[in-house]
Amino acid sequence: MSDFLVEQQSGVLKVTINHPERGNGMTDDMASELARIIDGAAKSSSALVLRGAGEDFCVGRLRALGGGALPVLDALGRRDVSEAIFNCYGAFRRAQIPIIGVVRGRALGFGCAIAALCDITLAGERAQFQVPEYAQNVIPTMVMSALVDRVHRKAMNYLVYSTTTIWAERALIYGLVSDVVPEAELDAAADRICQTILKAPRMATEAVKDYMRAAPDMAIAGAVDFARNLHATVNSSIEARARRS
Repeated sequence: MSDFLVEQQSGVLKVTINHPERGNGMTDDMASELARIIDGAAKSSSALVLRGAGEDFCVGRLRALGGGALPVLDALGRRDVSEAIFNCYGAFRRAQIPIIGVVRGRALGFGCAIAALCDITLAGERAQFQVPEYAQNVIPTMVMSALVDRVHRKAMNYLVYSTTTIWAERALIYGLVSDVVPEAELDAAADRICQTILKAPRMATEAVKDYMRAAPDMAIAGAVDFARNLHATVNSSIEARARRS
């Protein structure tokens, strides 16, 4: 069985985590493969849709779900072990094209993190989100590094310390997801967003990604200047191409 089902549909790359028998729990090797898929997606696509097969999105890392005792490592060794996860998170952040997450069922731990890292996250009405690491005596800073610019401070503290499972509507309030959609309409909602993206000039799509990657960390004056420069540069190029066509 392939760990991921990857389907190219026109300018959209559809990626499905393909282990429904274990809630799409992912190994570190799978996290590395997902990072490679995301890193290469812009070569063929203008948008990427990420979903899970079956009833769940992703219930976390297999190691965190009871994959046996962890070896005792020093700090540098521990960093090497966790690098696959941090690099996967980084792939979401450095992606050149928008990533649309489609969340059904459970998104736990690592699954919650990658759901939050998508540029747009659509959750079904019965979707559930949890950061369970604290209750497993695992410091949850890896997941926290994914959530730090996605959810409110109070919300992240609550998710981490309480380990409470929250439903989709609460996840929407926290900023974990973009919209809550009836289960039967999730795929159609994702397709509508992709079609809107495909109709826009590719240069404009990449410019939005560039802006959202950098502007939130800038001072207001710098964010405005960056917007001004992108607007002038990208729109002049689009207009020039239109005149030549």
